Amino acid sequence: MTNEQDSHLETPGMPEPQSFNDATAAVDRLEEIYRAATTFLCDRFTVALSDGAPSTRCRAYYPEVRITTTSFASIDSRLSFGHVAEPGTYATTITRPDLFRHYLIQQIGLLMENHDIPVTIGASSTPMPVHFAVAAAGDVVVPGAGAAPFTLRDVFDVPDLSTTNDEIANGYGFTYPDGASPLAPFTAQRVDYSLARLSHYTATDAEHFQNHILFTNYQFYVEEFEAYAREMLADPKSGYTSFVATGNQEITSADGEIDTPAKLPQMPTYHLKRAGSGGITLVNIGVGPSNAKTATDHIAVLRPHAWLMVGHCAGLRNSQQLGDFVLAHAYLREDHVLDDDLPVWVPIPALAEIQTSLEHAVEEVSGLQGYELKRLMRTGTVATIDNRNWELRDQSGPVQRLSQSRAIALDMESATIAANGYRFRVPYGTLLCVSDKPLHGELKLPGMATDFYKTQVTRHLKIGIRAMEILRDMPLERIHSRKLRSFEETAFL
Repeated sequence: MTNEQDSHLETPGMPEPQSFNDATAAVDRLEEIYRAATTFLCDRFTVALSDGAPSTRCRAYYPEVRITTTSFASIDSRLSFGHVAEPGTYATTITRPDLFRHYLIQQIGLLMENHDIPVTIGASSTPMPVHFAVAAAGDVVVPGAGAAPFTLRDVFDVPDLSTTNDEIANGYGFTYPDGASPLAPFTAQRVDYSLARLSHYTATDAEHFQNHILFTNYQFYVEEFEAYAREMLADPKSGYTSFVATGNQEITSADGEIDTPAKLPQMPTYHLKRAGSGGITLVNIGVGPSNAKTATDHIAVLRPHAWLMVGHCAGLRNSQQLGDFVLAHAYLREDHVLDDDLPVWVPIPALAEIQTSLEHAVEEVSGLQGYELKRLMRTGTVATIDNRNWELRDQSGPVQRLSQSRAIALDMESATIAANGYRFRVPYGTLLCVSDKPLHGELKLPGMATDFYKTQVTRHLKIGIRAMEILRDMPLERIHSRKLRSFEETAFL
């Protein structure tokens, strides 16, 4: 171990920054630096718990990726990622390179290819909080305030919320302290924060999440998802390899046993896994825009290729029937939870690749095509509100706005999920199922709801799964549309 100039600060020995022309070798070095940092912090922390606070402060740093380019040479303008906009120095701090290995090799490789330059890998100047280091280790736990025999922040760095934010994703002109522009949409601390939150809210580890995320607002979909997963595991040709339930319970055969937990997490999450994270994750976010924002805020750091909402909604047109589908092509945002991050005047465009995938999936599962599909599915504006019992208030205002917006469905999550997809550059879409028609006297009553769930949930879920399978087969550069990229965009997806 080496000491910095301050004799009261102990840090692990780190290799000098080195340039790499091979993406795999670059990521290997990222893993080496990260492993040295976390091992150092875990070792020092374990000793401090048993022997008391050390005489020196213990600090380790996140690894970083850095490039400098001096050329305005044009790149393939069809690409929405994999390049920087202009000459300069760009960097990003990195956490969990083991978890993001494939992603990092892919993104670093594109930088090398598109700019014909090496990348520099070394230790950054950003301290690694001890909480995140031990979380990565998995076998050490940071005790709560007052439980340790010393004041934690006197010896180790702790999470700093002043630097854990969405300034990059929100386009607030973030630069690193040395003036480097960001290479990636999230800093290492921001990623670590979300990885910890994901484990808490979903009761599954981040490593199980797949690249295609389905969100729902009812537990009924979970039961059907598990049944579908078991069917796939019984079919050796399906390509799916395992199913993971809450508590990280993983089965690889159709008859594998899964225990029912005594208490479900806030957002029960299940993963139908496939090689290369090409499977499907289902998240039951429950009801409300706050949950929808919470889930998408944290899942976004995993850089999924798409997320879709497949929940229930109120149909707003008399011509709709219970069980009809609604394919959102616009959103009326009255959820309010993202107003400070993404003002309501920002349009949330429909993405052609998502829309066509959902429509084709409805055709395949329903057997209807062309004009006949209109009997079952309607395309239009989905309104999202933050008041579940809006019907109990004066309806003249809300109903007028819904009519003026041409809304055909109302829910509490879809616009939030779409808006956060837009904000975080994650392709998004919505296919809802009409479960009640409050403006026309058809409320969701217990008996009717039970019958509805029995007949519609299976078909709806299969449509969502099929849409994800269609998207999975698309080239990455086609799914990640230029519509989601701003004037000054990060090179990494």
